[in-house]
Amino acid sequence: MTTAGPGRTNPGPPRFDALLNELMSRAGLPALRWYPADGVPSVPTVVVCLIGCPLLAWFVGRAGARRAAADPLGVRRTAVPRPPRKWGGLLLVTGLGIVCGYCATGLTDHPATSDGPSALLVVSGVLLTGGGLVLTLPWLSAVLARKIAGSTGSLTLNLAMRRNEVEPGSTMRVVTGLVLLVYAASLAQGVLIELEQVTRPSKPTQDYAMDLSRLTGQQREELASVPGVRAHALTIESDADTDGTSADVVPRATALVADCGQLARMVKHADGCVDGKVMRLVNPDTGTDPGVRPGATFTYRFSGEGSENTSVTLPTDRIVLDAFDPSASGSADVLIPPSALPAKADPAAGLYILVGDSDPQEVRRVLDGIGTVAPTAEVDPLGVNIQGMQQIAVVKTLLALGMIMGLVIGAAAFLVSVTDRAVERRPQVTALALMGARPRTMRAAQSLQVVLPLAAGLVLALVTGKLAESSYLVTGGGAVFWDVAGVPLLALAALGVVAVATAGTLPLVGRCIDPELIRRD
Repeated sequence: MTTAGPGRTNPGPPRFDALLNELMSRAGLPALRWYPADGVPSVPTVVVCLIGCPLLAWFVGRAGARRAAADPLGVRRTAVPRPPRKWGGLLLVTGLGIVCGYCATGLTDHPATSDGPSALLVVSGVLLTGGGLVLTLPWLSAVLARKIAGSTGSLTLNLAMRRNEVEPGSTMRVVTGLVLLVYAASLAQGVLIELEQVTRPSKPTQDYAMDLSRLTGQQREELASVPGVRAHALTIESDADTDGTSADVVPRATALVADCGQLARMVKHADGCVDGKVMRLVNPDTGTDPGVRPGATFTYRFSGEGSENTSVTLPTDRIVLDAFDPSASGSADVLIPPSALPAKADPAAGLYILVGDSDPQEVRRVLDGIGTVAPTAEVDPLGVNIQGMQQIAVVKTLLALGMIMGLVIGAAAFLVSVTDRAVERRPQVTALALMGARPRTMRAAQSLQVVLPLAAGLVLALVTGKLAESSYLVTGGGAVFWDVAGVPLLALAALGVVAVATAGTLPLVGRCIDPELIRRD
């Protein structure tokens, strides 16, 4: 027994939700961290969960009771179900027509854009395809079962397909949730690709610029060895007025302090570089100041021990380079080797440049390394949206978590539904066993009855989802139109669901015959 101190209240034993909240706040998820207070539900959320959910269940129960009162025999499982309607196929065909039309424009030189009516049409095509997919699945399942049962000579297939032909909606009610999950996951993959094209640069390198005045010499040495950094350099600006009295505008030249090896790792191509020499940098893709020409002299200021101004006269020797865009080296006018600068002096003003790969994981690794070495330095990652990258990482984590939870819940609901229907059909299974059907045949028929419509629905969802994703990417105006990166993961998830459904249906047929089941309904 514990007692509270003076002026304190005994909080009592910790609750399970509080312990779980504390644990998750410290463990977190990839790219997602939060404080314990962030996970505490608010009062409106608690009210909605405690009042809204039972209220919704009451309305659903009332609707079911009203239906049972109007048609008592129609709600019995032994009643003959209504045949599936075909009008849902019209929605699917219409949606696929719109989606495939926009996909076809991606094969031309002038792909469609999301301007004007196209934005509404693309959304309509995606929604019609998803809705038509759900409404068409029972009819497609019945047609497929009828075709297979009429052409096969296998007793197992015949038993399974005839049951699906008579009751196509009994299994598809639960299959629909898994099908919509795969369809939505394909669309989410397209949204992530679109976000990545906006937030990350298209070039293979990533530059990081930091103010030299916020870095010490030791920090610069440590930053150059940060994992993921493949080149480093300095950029300094020449003085605008050498004596402080001239009223004319003096041209300024940006100097890149690096050797030829570092320059080669910073740009696409550099031709004519010689180590140890001051050379002009010529980029055909950018304009130059007319005052920055061979023979012009520029002064660069330095501070620190033994500091002195350094004057550089632009030579006729030049380096023709093809730089990335954006890039810290693309706008430089002259290349100064590190050996030409004062030994113990630092530039009075300038930028320290780091270059690494543009892969998001490499960008995060370099930024983490910079934060470890120089936590107070302000970093300017040229051409990349760090906040957008963090948002993409969070969205990917939430999408993966939602996919896992959706598949687990969907597979569990599917198994519960299959088990329920199998228990209901035990008299029919017993009758077939008395007529000589072997337990192995019954188990195979039970599995095929579940697996075939599920597999057909998942394959159709995967195909239509990828078509809808491609139409979204084509109209988005990005560089990626056809994405197959998410297909293996979705296919593997679909195969896992099918395998779980197959394994779950095997023990539903027993070896013993219960005499109580041999009766008339």
